Amino acid sequence: MSDKPAGDADKPKKKGKMGLILVAVGMLVVGGGAAFGLVAAGVIGGGHAEEKKKEEGPQLIRKGEEDPYAPPAKEGEGEGGGAEVEGEGGDEYRTAYFTFTEDFTSNLKDSDAMVQASIACSTRRDGRVLQWLAKHELAIRSRLLEILADTPEDDVTSLDGKERLNKRMTAAINQVLIQKEGFGGVDAVYFRNFVIQ
Repeated sequence: MSDKPAGDADKPKKKGKMGLILVAVGMLVVGGGAAFGLVAAGVIGGGHAEEKKKEEGPQLIRKGEEDPYAPPAKEGEGEGGGAEVEGEGGDEYRTAYFTFTEDFTSNLKDSDAMVQASIACSTRRDGRVLQWLAKHELAIRSRLLEILADTPEDDVTSLDGKERLNKRMTAAINQVLIQKEGFGGVDAVYFRNFVIQ
């Protein structure tokens, strides 16, 4: 039999267990710190940074809700007509329209033809979009004239071509608004009058 006490054989096992526990605790601390950092940066978690961004830009306005940024009523509006009446069906958000003050006249690409159009656009967002459209009408007008001048005659004589032109104009208006105000908000462009000569 051996004269060594039985306790000596247990010492290396205790060191190994203690080291394993320290490594596990260290990993938890590092992992917890990393998780906290990712949550604080908004990479994971409740998306608090996204909620803040949504609140900063123009909001969708439901039918019947008051628009805190609504432009003031023009002379003669609101007299005798009462409050604006919204239909119960269809889109859940109200639509507001902006009409550009003057018609657009431009030559067409690679053609002797000219186009003259009266243009309006719509938004379901609050009145800030309408205010920005009025404020930046000159920059928007310039961009829309560039698009008309870059449009072939075939595109303005077919329904598909007009739809493509409509989408290009909508995107261009939003690009100008994003550049100037940081937010677009225009849903569609409408032709009130469209003449090709």
